[in-house]
Amino acid sequence: MTRRTAGALLLGGLVLAFVAAPVLAPNEPARQFPGQAYAPPMRPRLIDDGGFRRPFVYPLIIVNRLERRFREDHVRPLTLEFFTRGRAVTTGSPEPLLLLGADPLGRDVLARLLSGGRRSLGVAAVAVLITLIIGSVAGAAAGFVGGRLDRVVTAIADFVVVLPMIYAVVTLRASLPLFLPPSVIFWSMAAVMAAASWPLPARGVRAIIAAERRKPYAEAAYAAGAGPLRILLRHLLPAAAGHVAVQGLLLFPAFIFAEAMLSFVGLGFAEPSASWGVMLRDAARIPTMIEAPWLLSPAAAIVVTVLATRMLTAGPDESLPLADR
Repeated sequence: MTRRTAGALLLGGLVLAFVAAPVLAPNEPARQFPGQAYAPPMRPRLIDDGGFRRPFVYPLIIVNRLERRFREDHVRPLTLEFFTRGRAVTTGSPEPLLLLGADPLGRDVLARLLSGGRRSLGVAAVAVLITLIIGSVAGAAAGFVGGRLDRVVTAIADFVVVLPMIYAVVTLRASLPLFLPPSVIFWSMAAVMAAASWPLPARGVRAIIAAERRKPYAEAAYAAGAGPLRILLRHLLPAAAGHVAVQGLLLFPAFIFAEAMLSFVGLGFAEPSASWGVMLRDAARIPTMIEAPWLLSPAAAIVVTVLATRMLTAGPDESLPLADR
């Protein structure tokens, strides 16, 4: 199996998990469970019930609130139920199932991780789409028309490119009102990222179109009577498709980091909305990282997503070791 195939399978699995978050999450992401603040992850076990091994968990009881110590209640095990009440797995009781533990407000970390993944990856995907559309249109127009339009587009792109992207994104987002509805925040962050990144695909598309329009097949299309728009869409833009796809794969993880950073510093999503940046704010202190390492699960999710995207950009001859096939 090639790394590109493995990356596509991994990224596809992550996307499916985030799309199916309402079913896969055992609890509502915003629901708070009293007495479960900083509760550790529950460990599923198997019990022999008449020859049939049924999975169960022990509920957690807080022993010391100051020290955040919990113990398992072995008196009343909770049998896990699958695909009931619209959930893939639940306890079938009012007691919560916390497979990744709970956050400082007693909310299910797994539910918030899946729900936050939908927002974080959604913002990144929309930002990539807007960036590629703007960059492709601007680059194609500059490379095909040339002249003054080419000089203007190139000058604007060069100016934006020299700005550090992360600072440009923060500055553009900070210029907007701080408190906005989640849907407005979603689209504003996507627009801000696209505004700071469109020159990256635009410069490559402009160079490719400018070179391709002088080649014999383009000249033959001119001689055959094809119009400029038809030549651009049917003959020239397909030559830049590979460059645009690679730029999208490179920008996607950068936009995931940008969303997490904006939400982490308070310029993106805010409580009670779940996103990976919002969740990482709960794990920002060193004592919390030591006492509740499960709160760092959004960081692990970001690393896995970036790794899957990086594997997609691997060369066609790169393959996994024989032992992994």
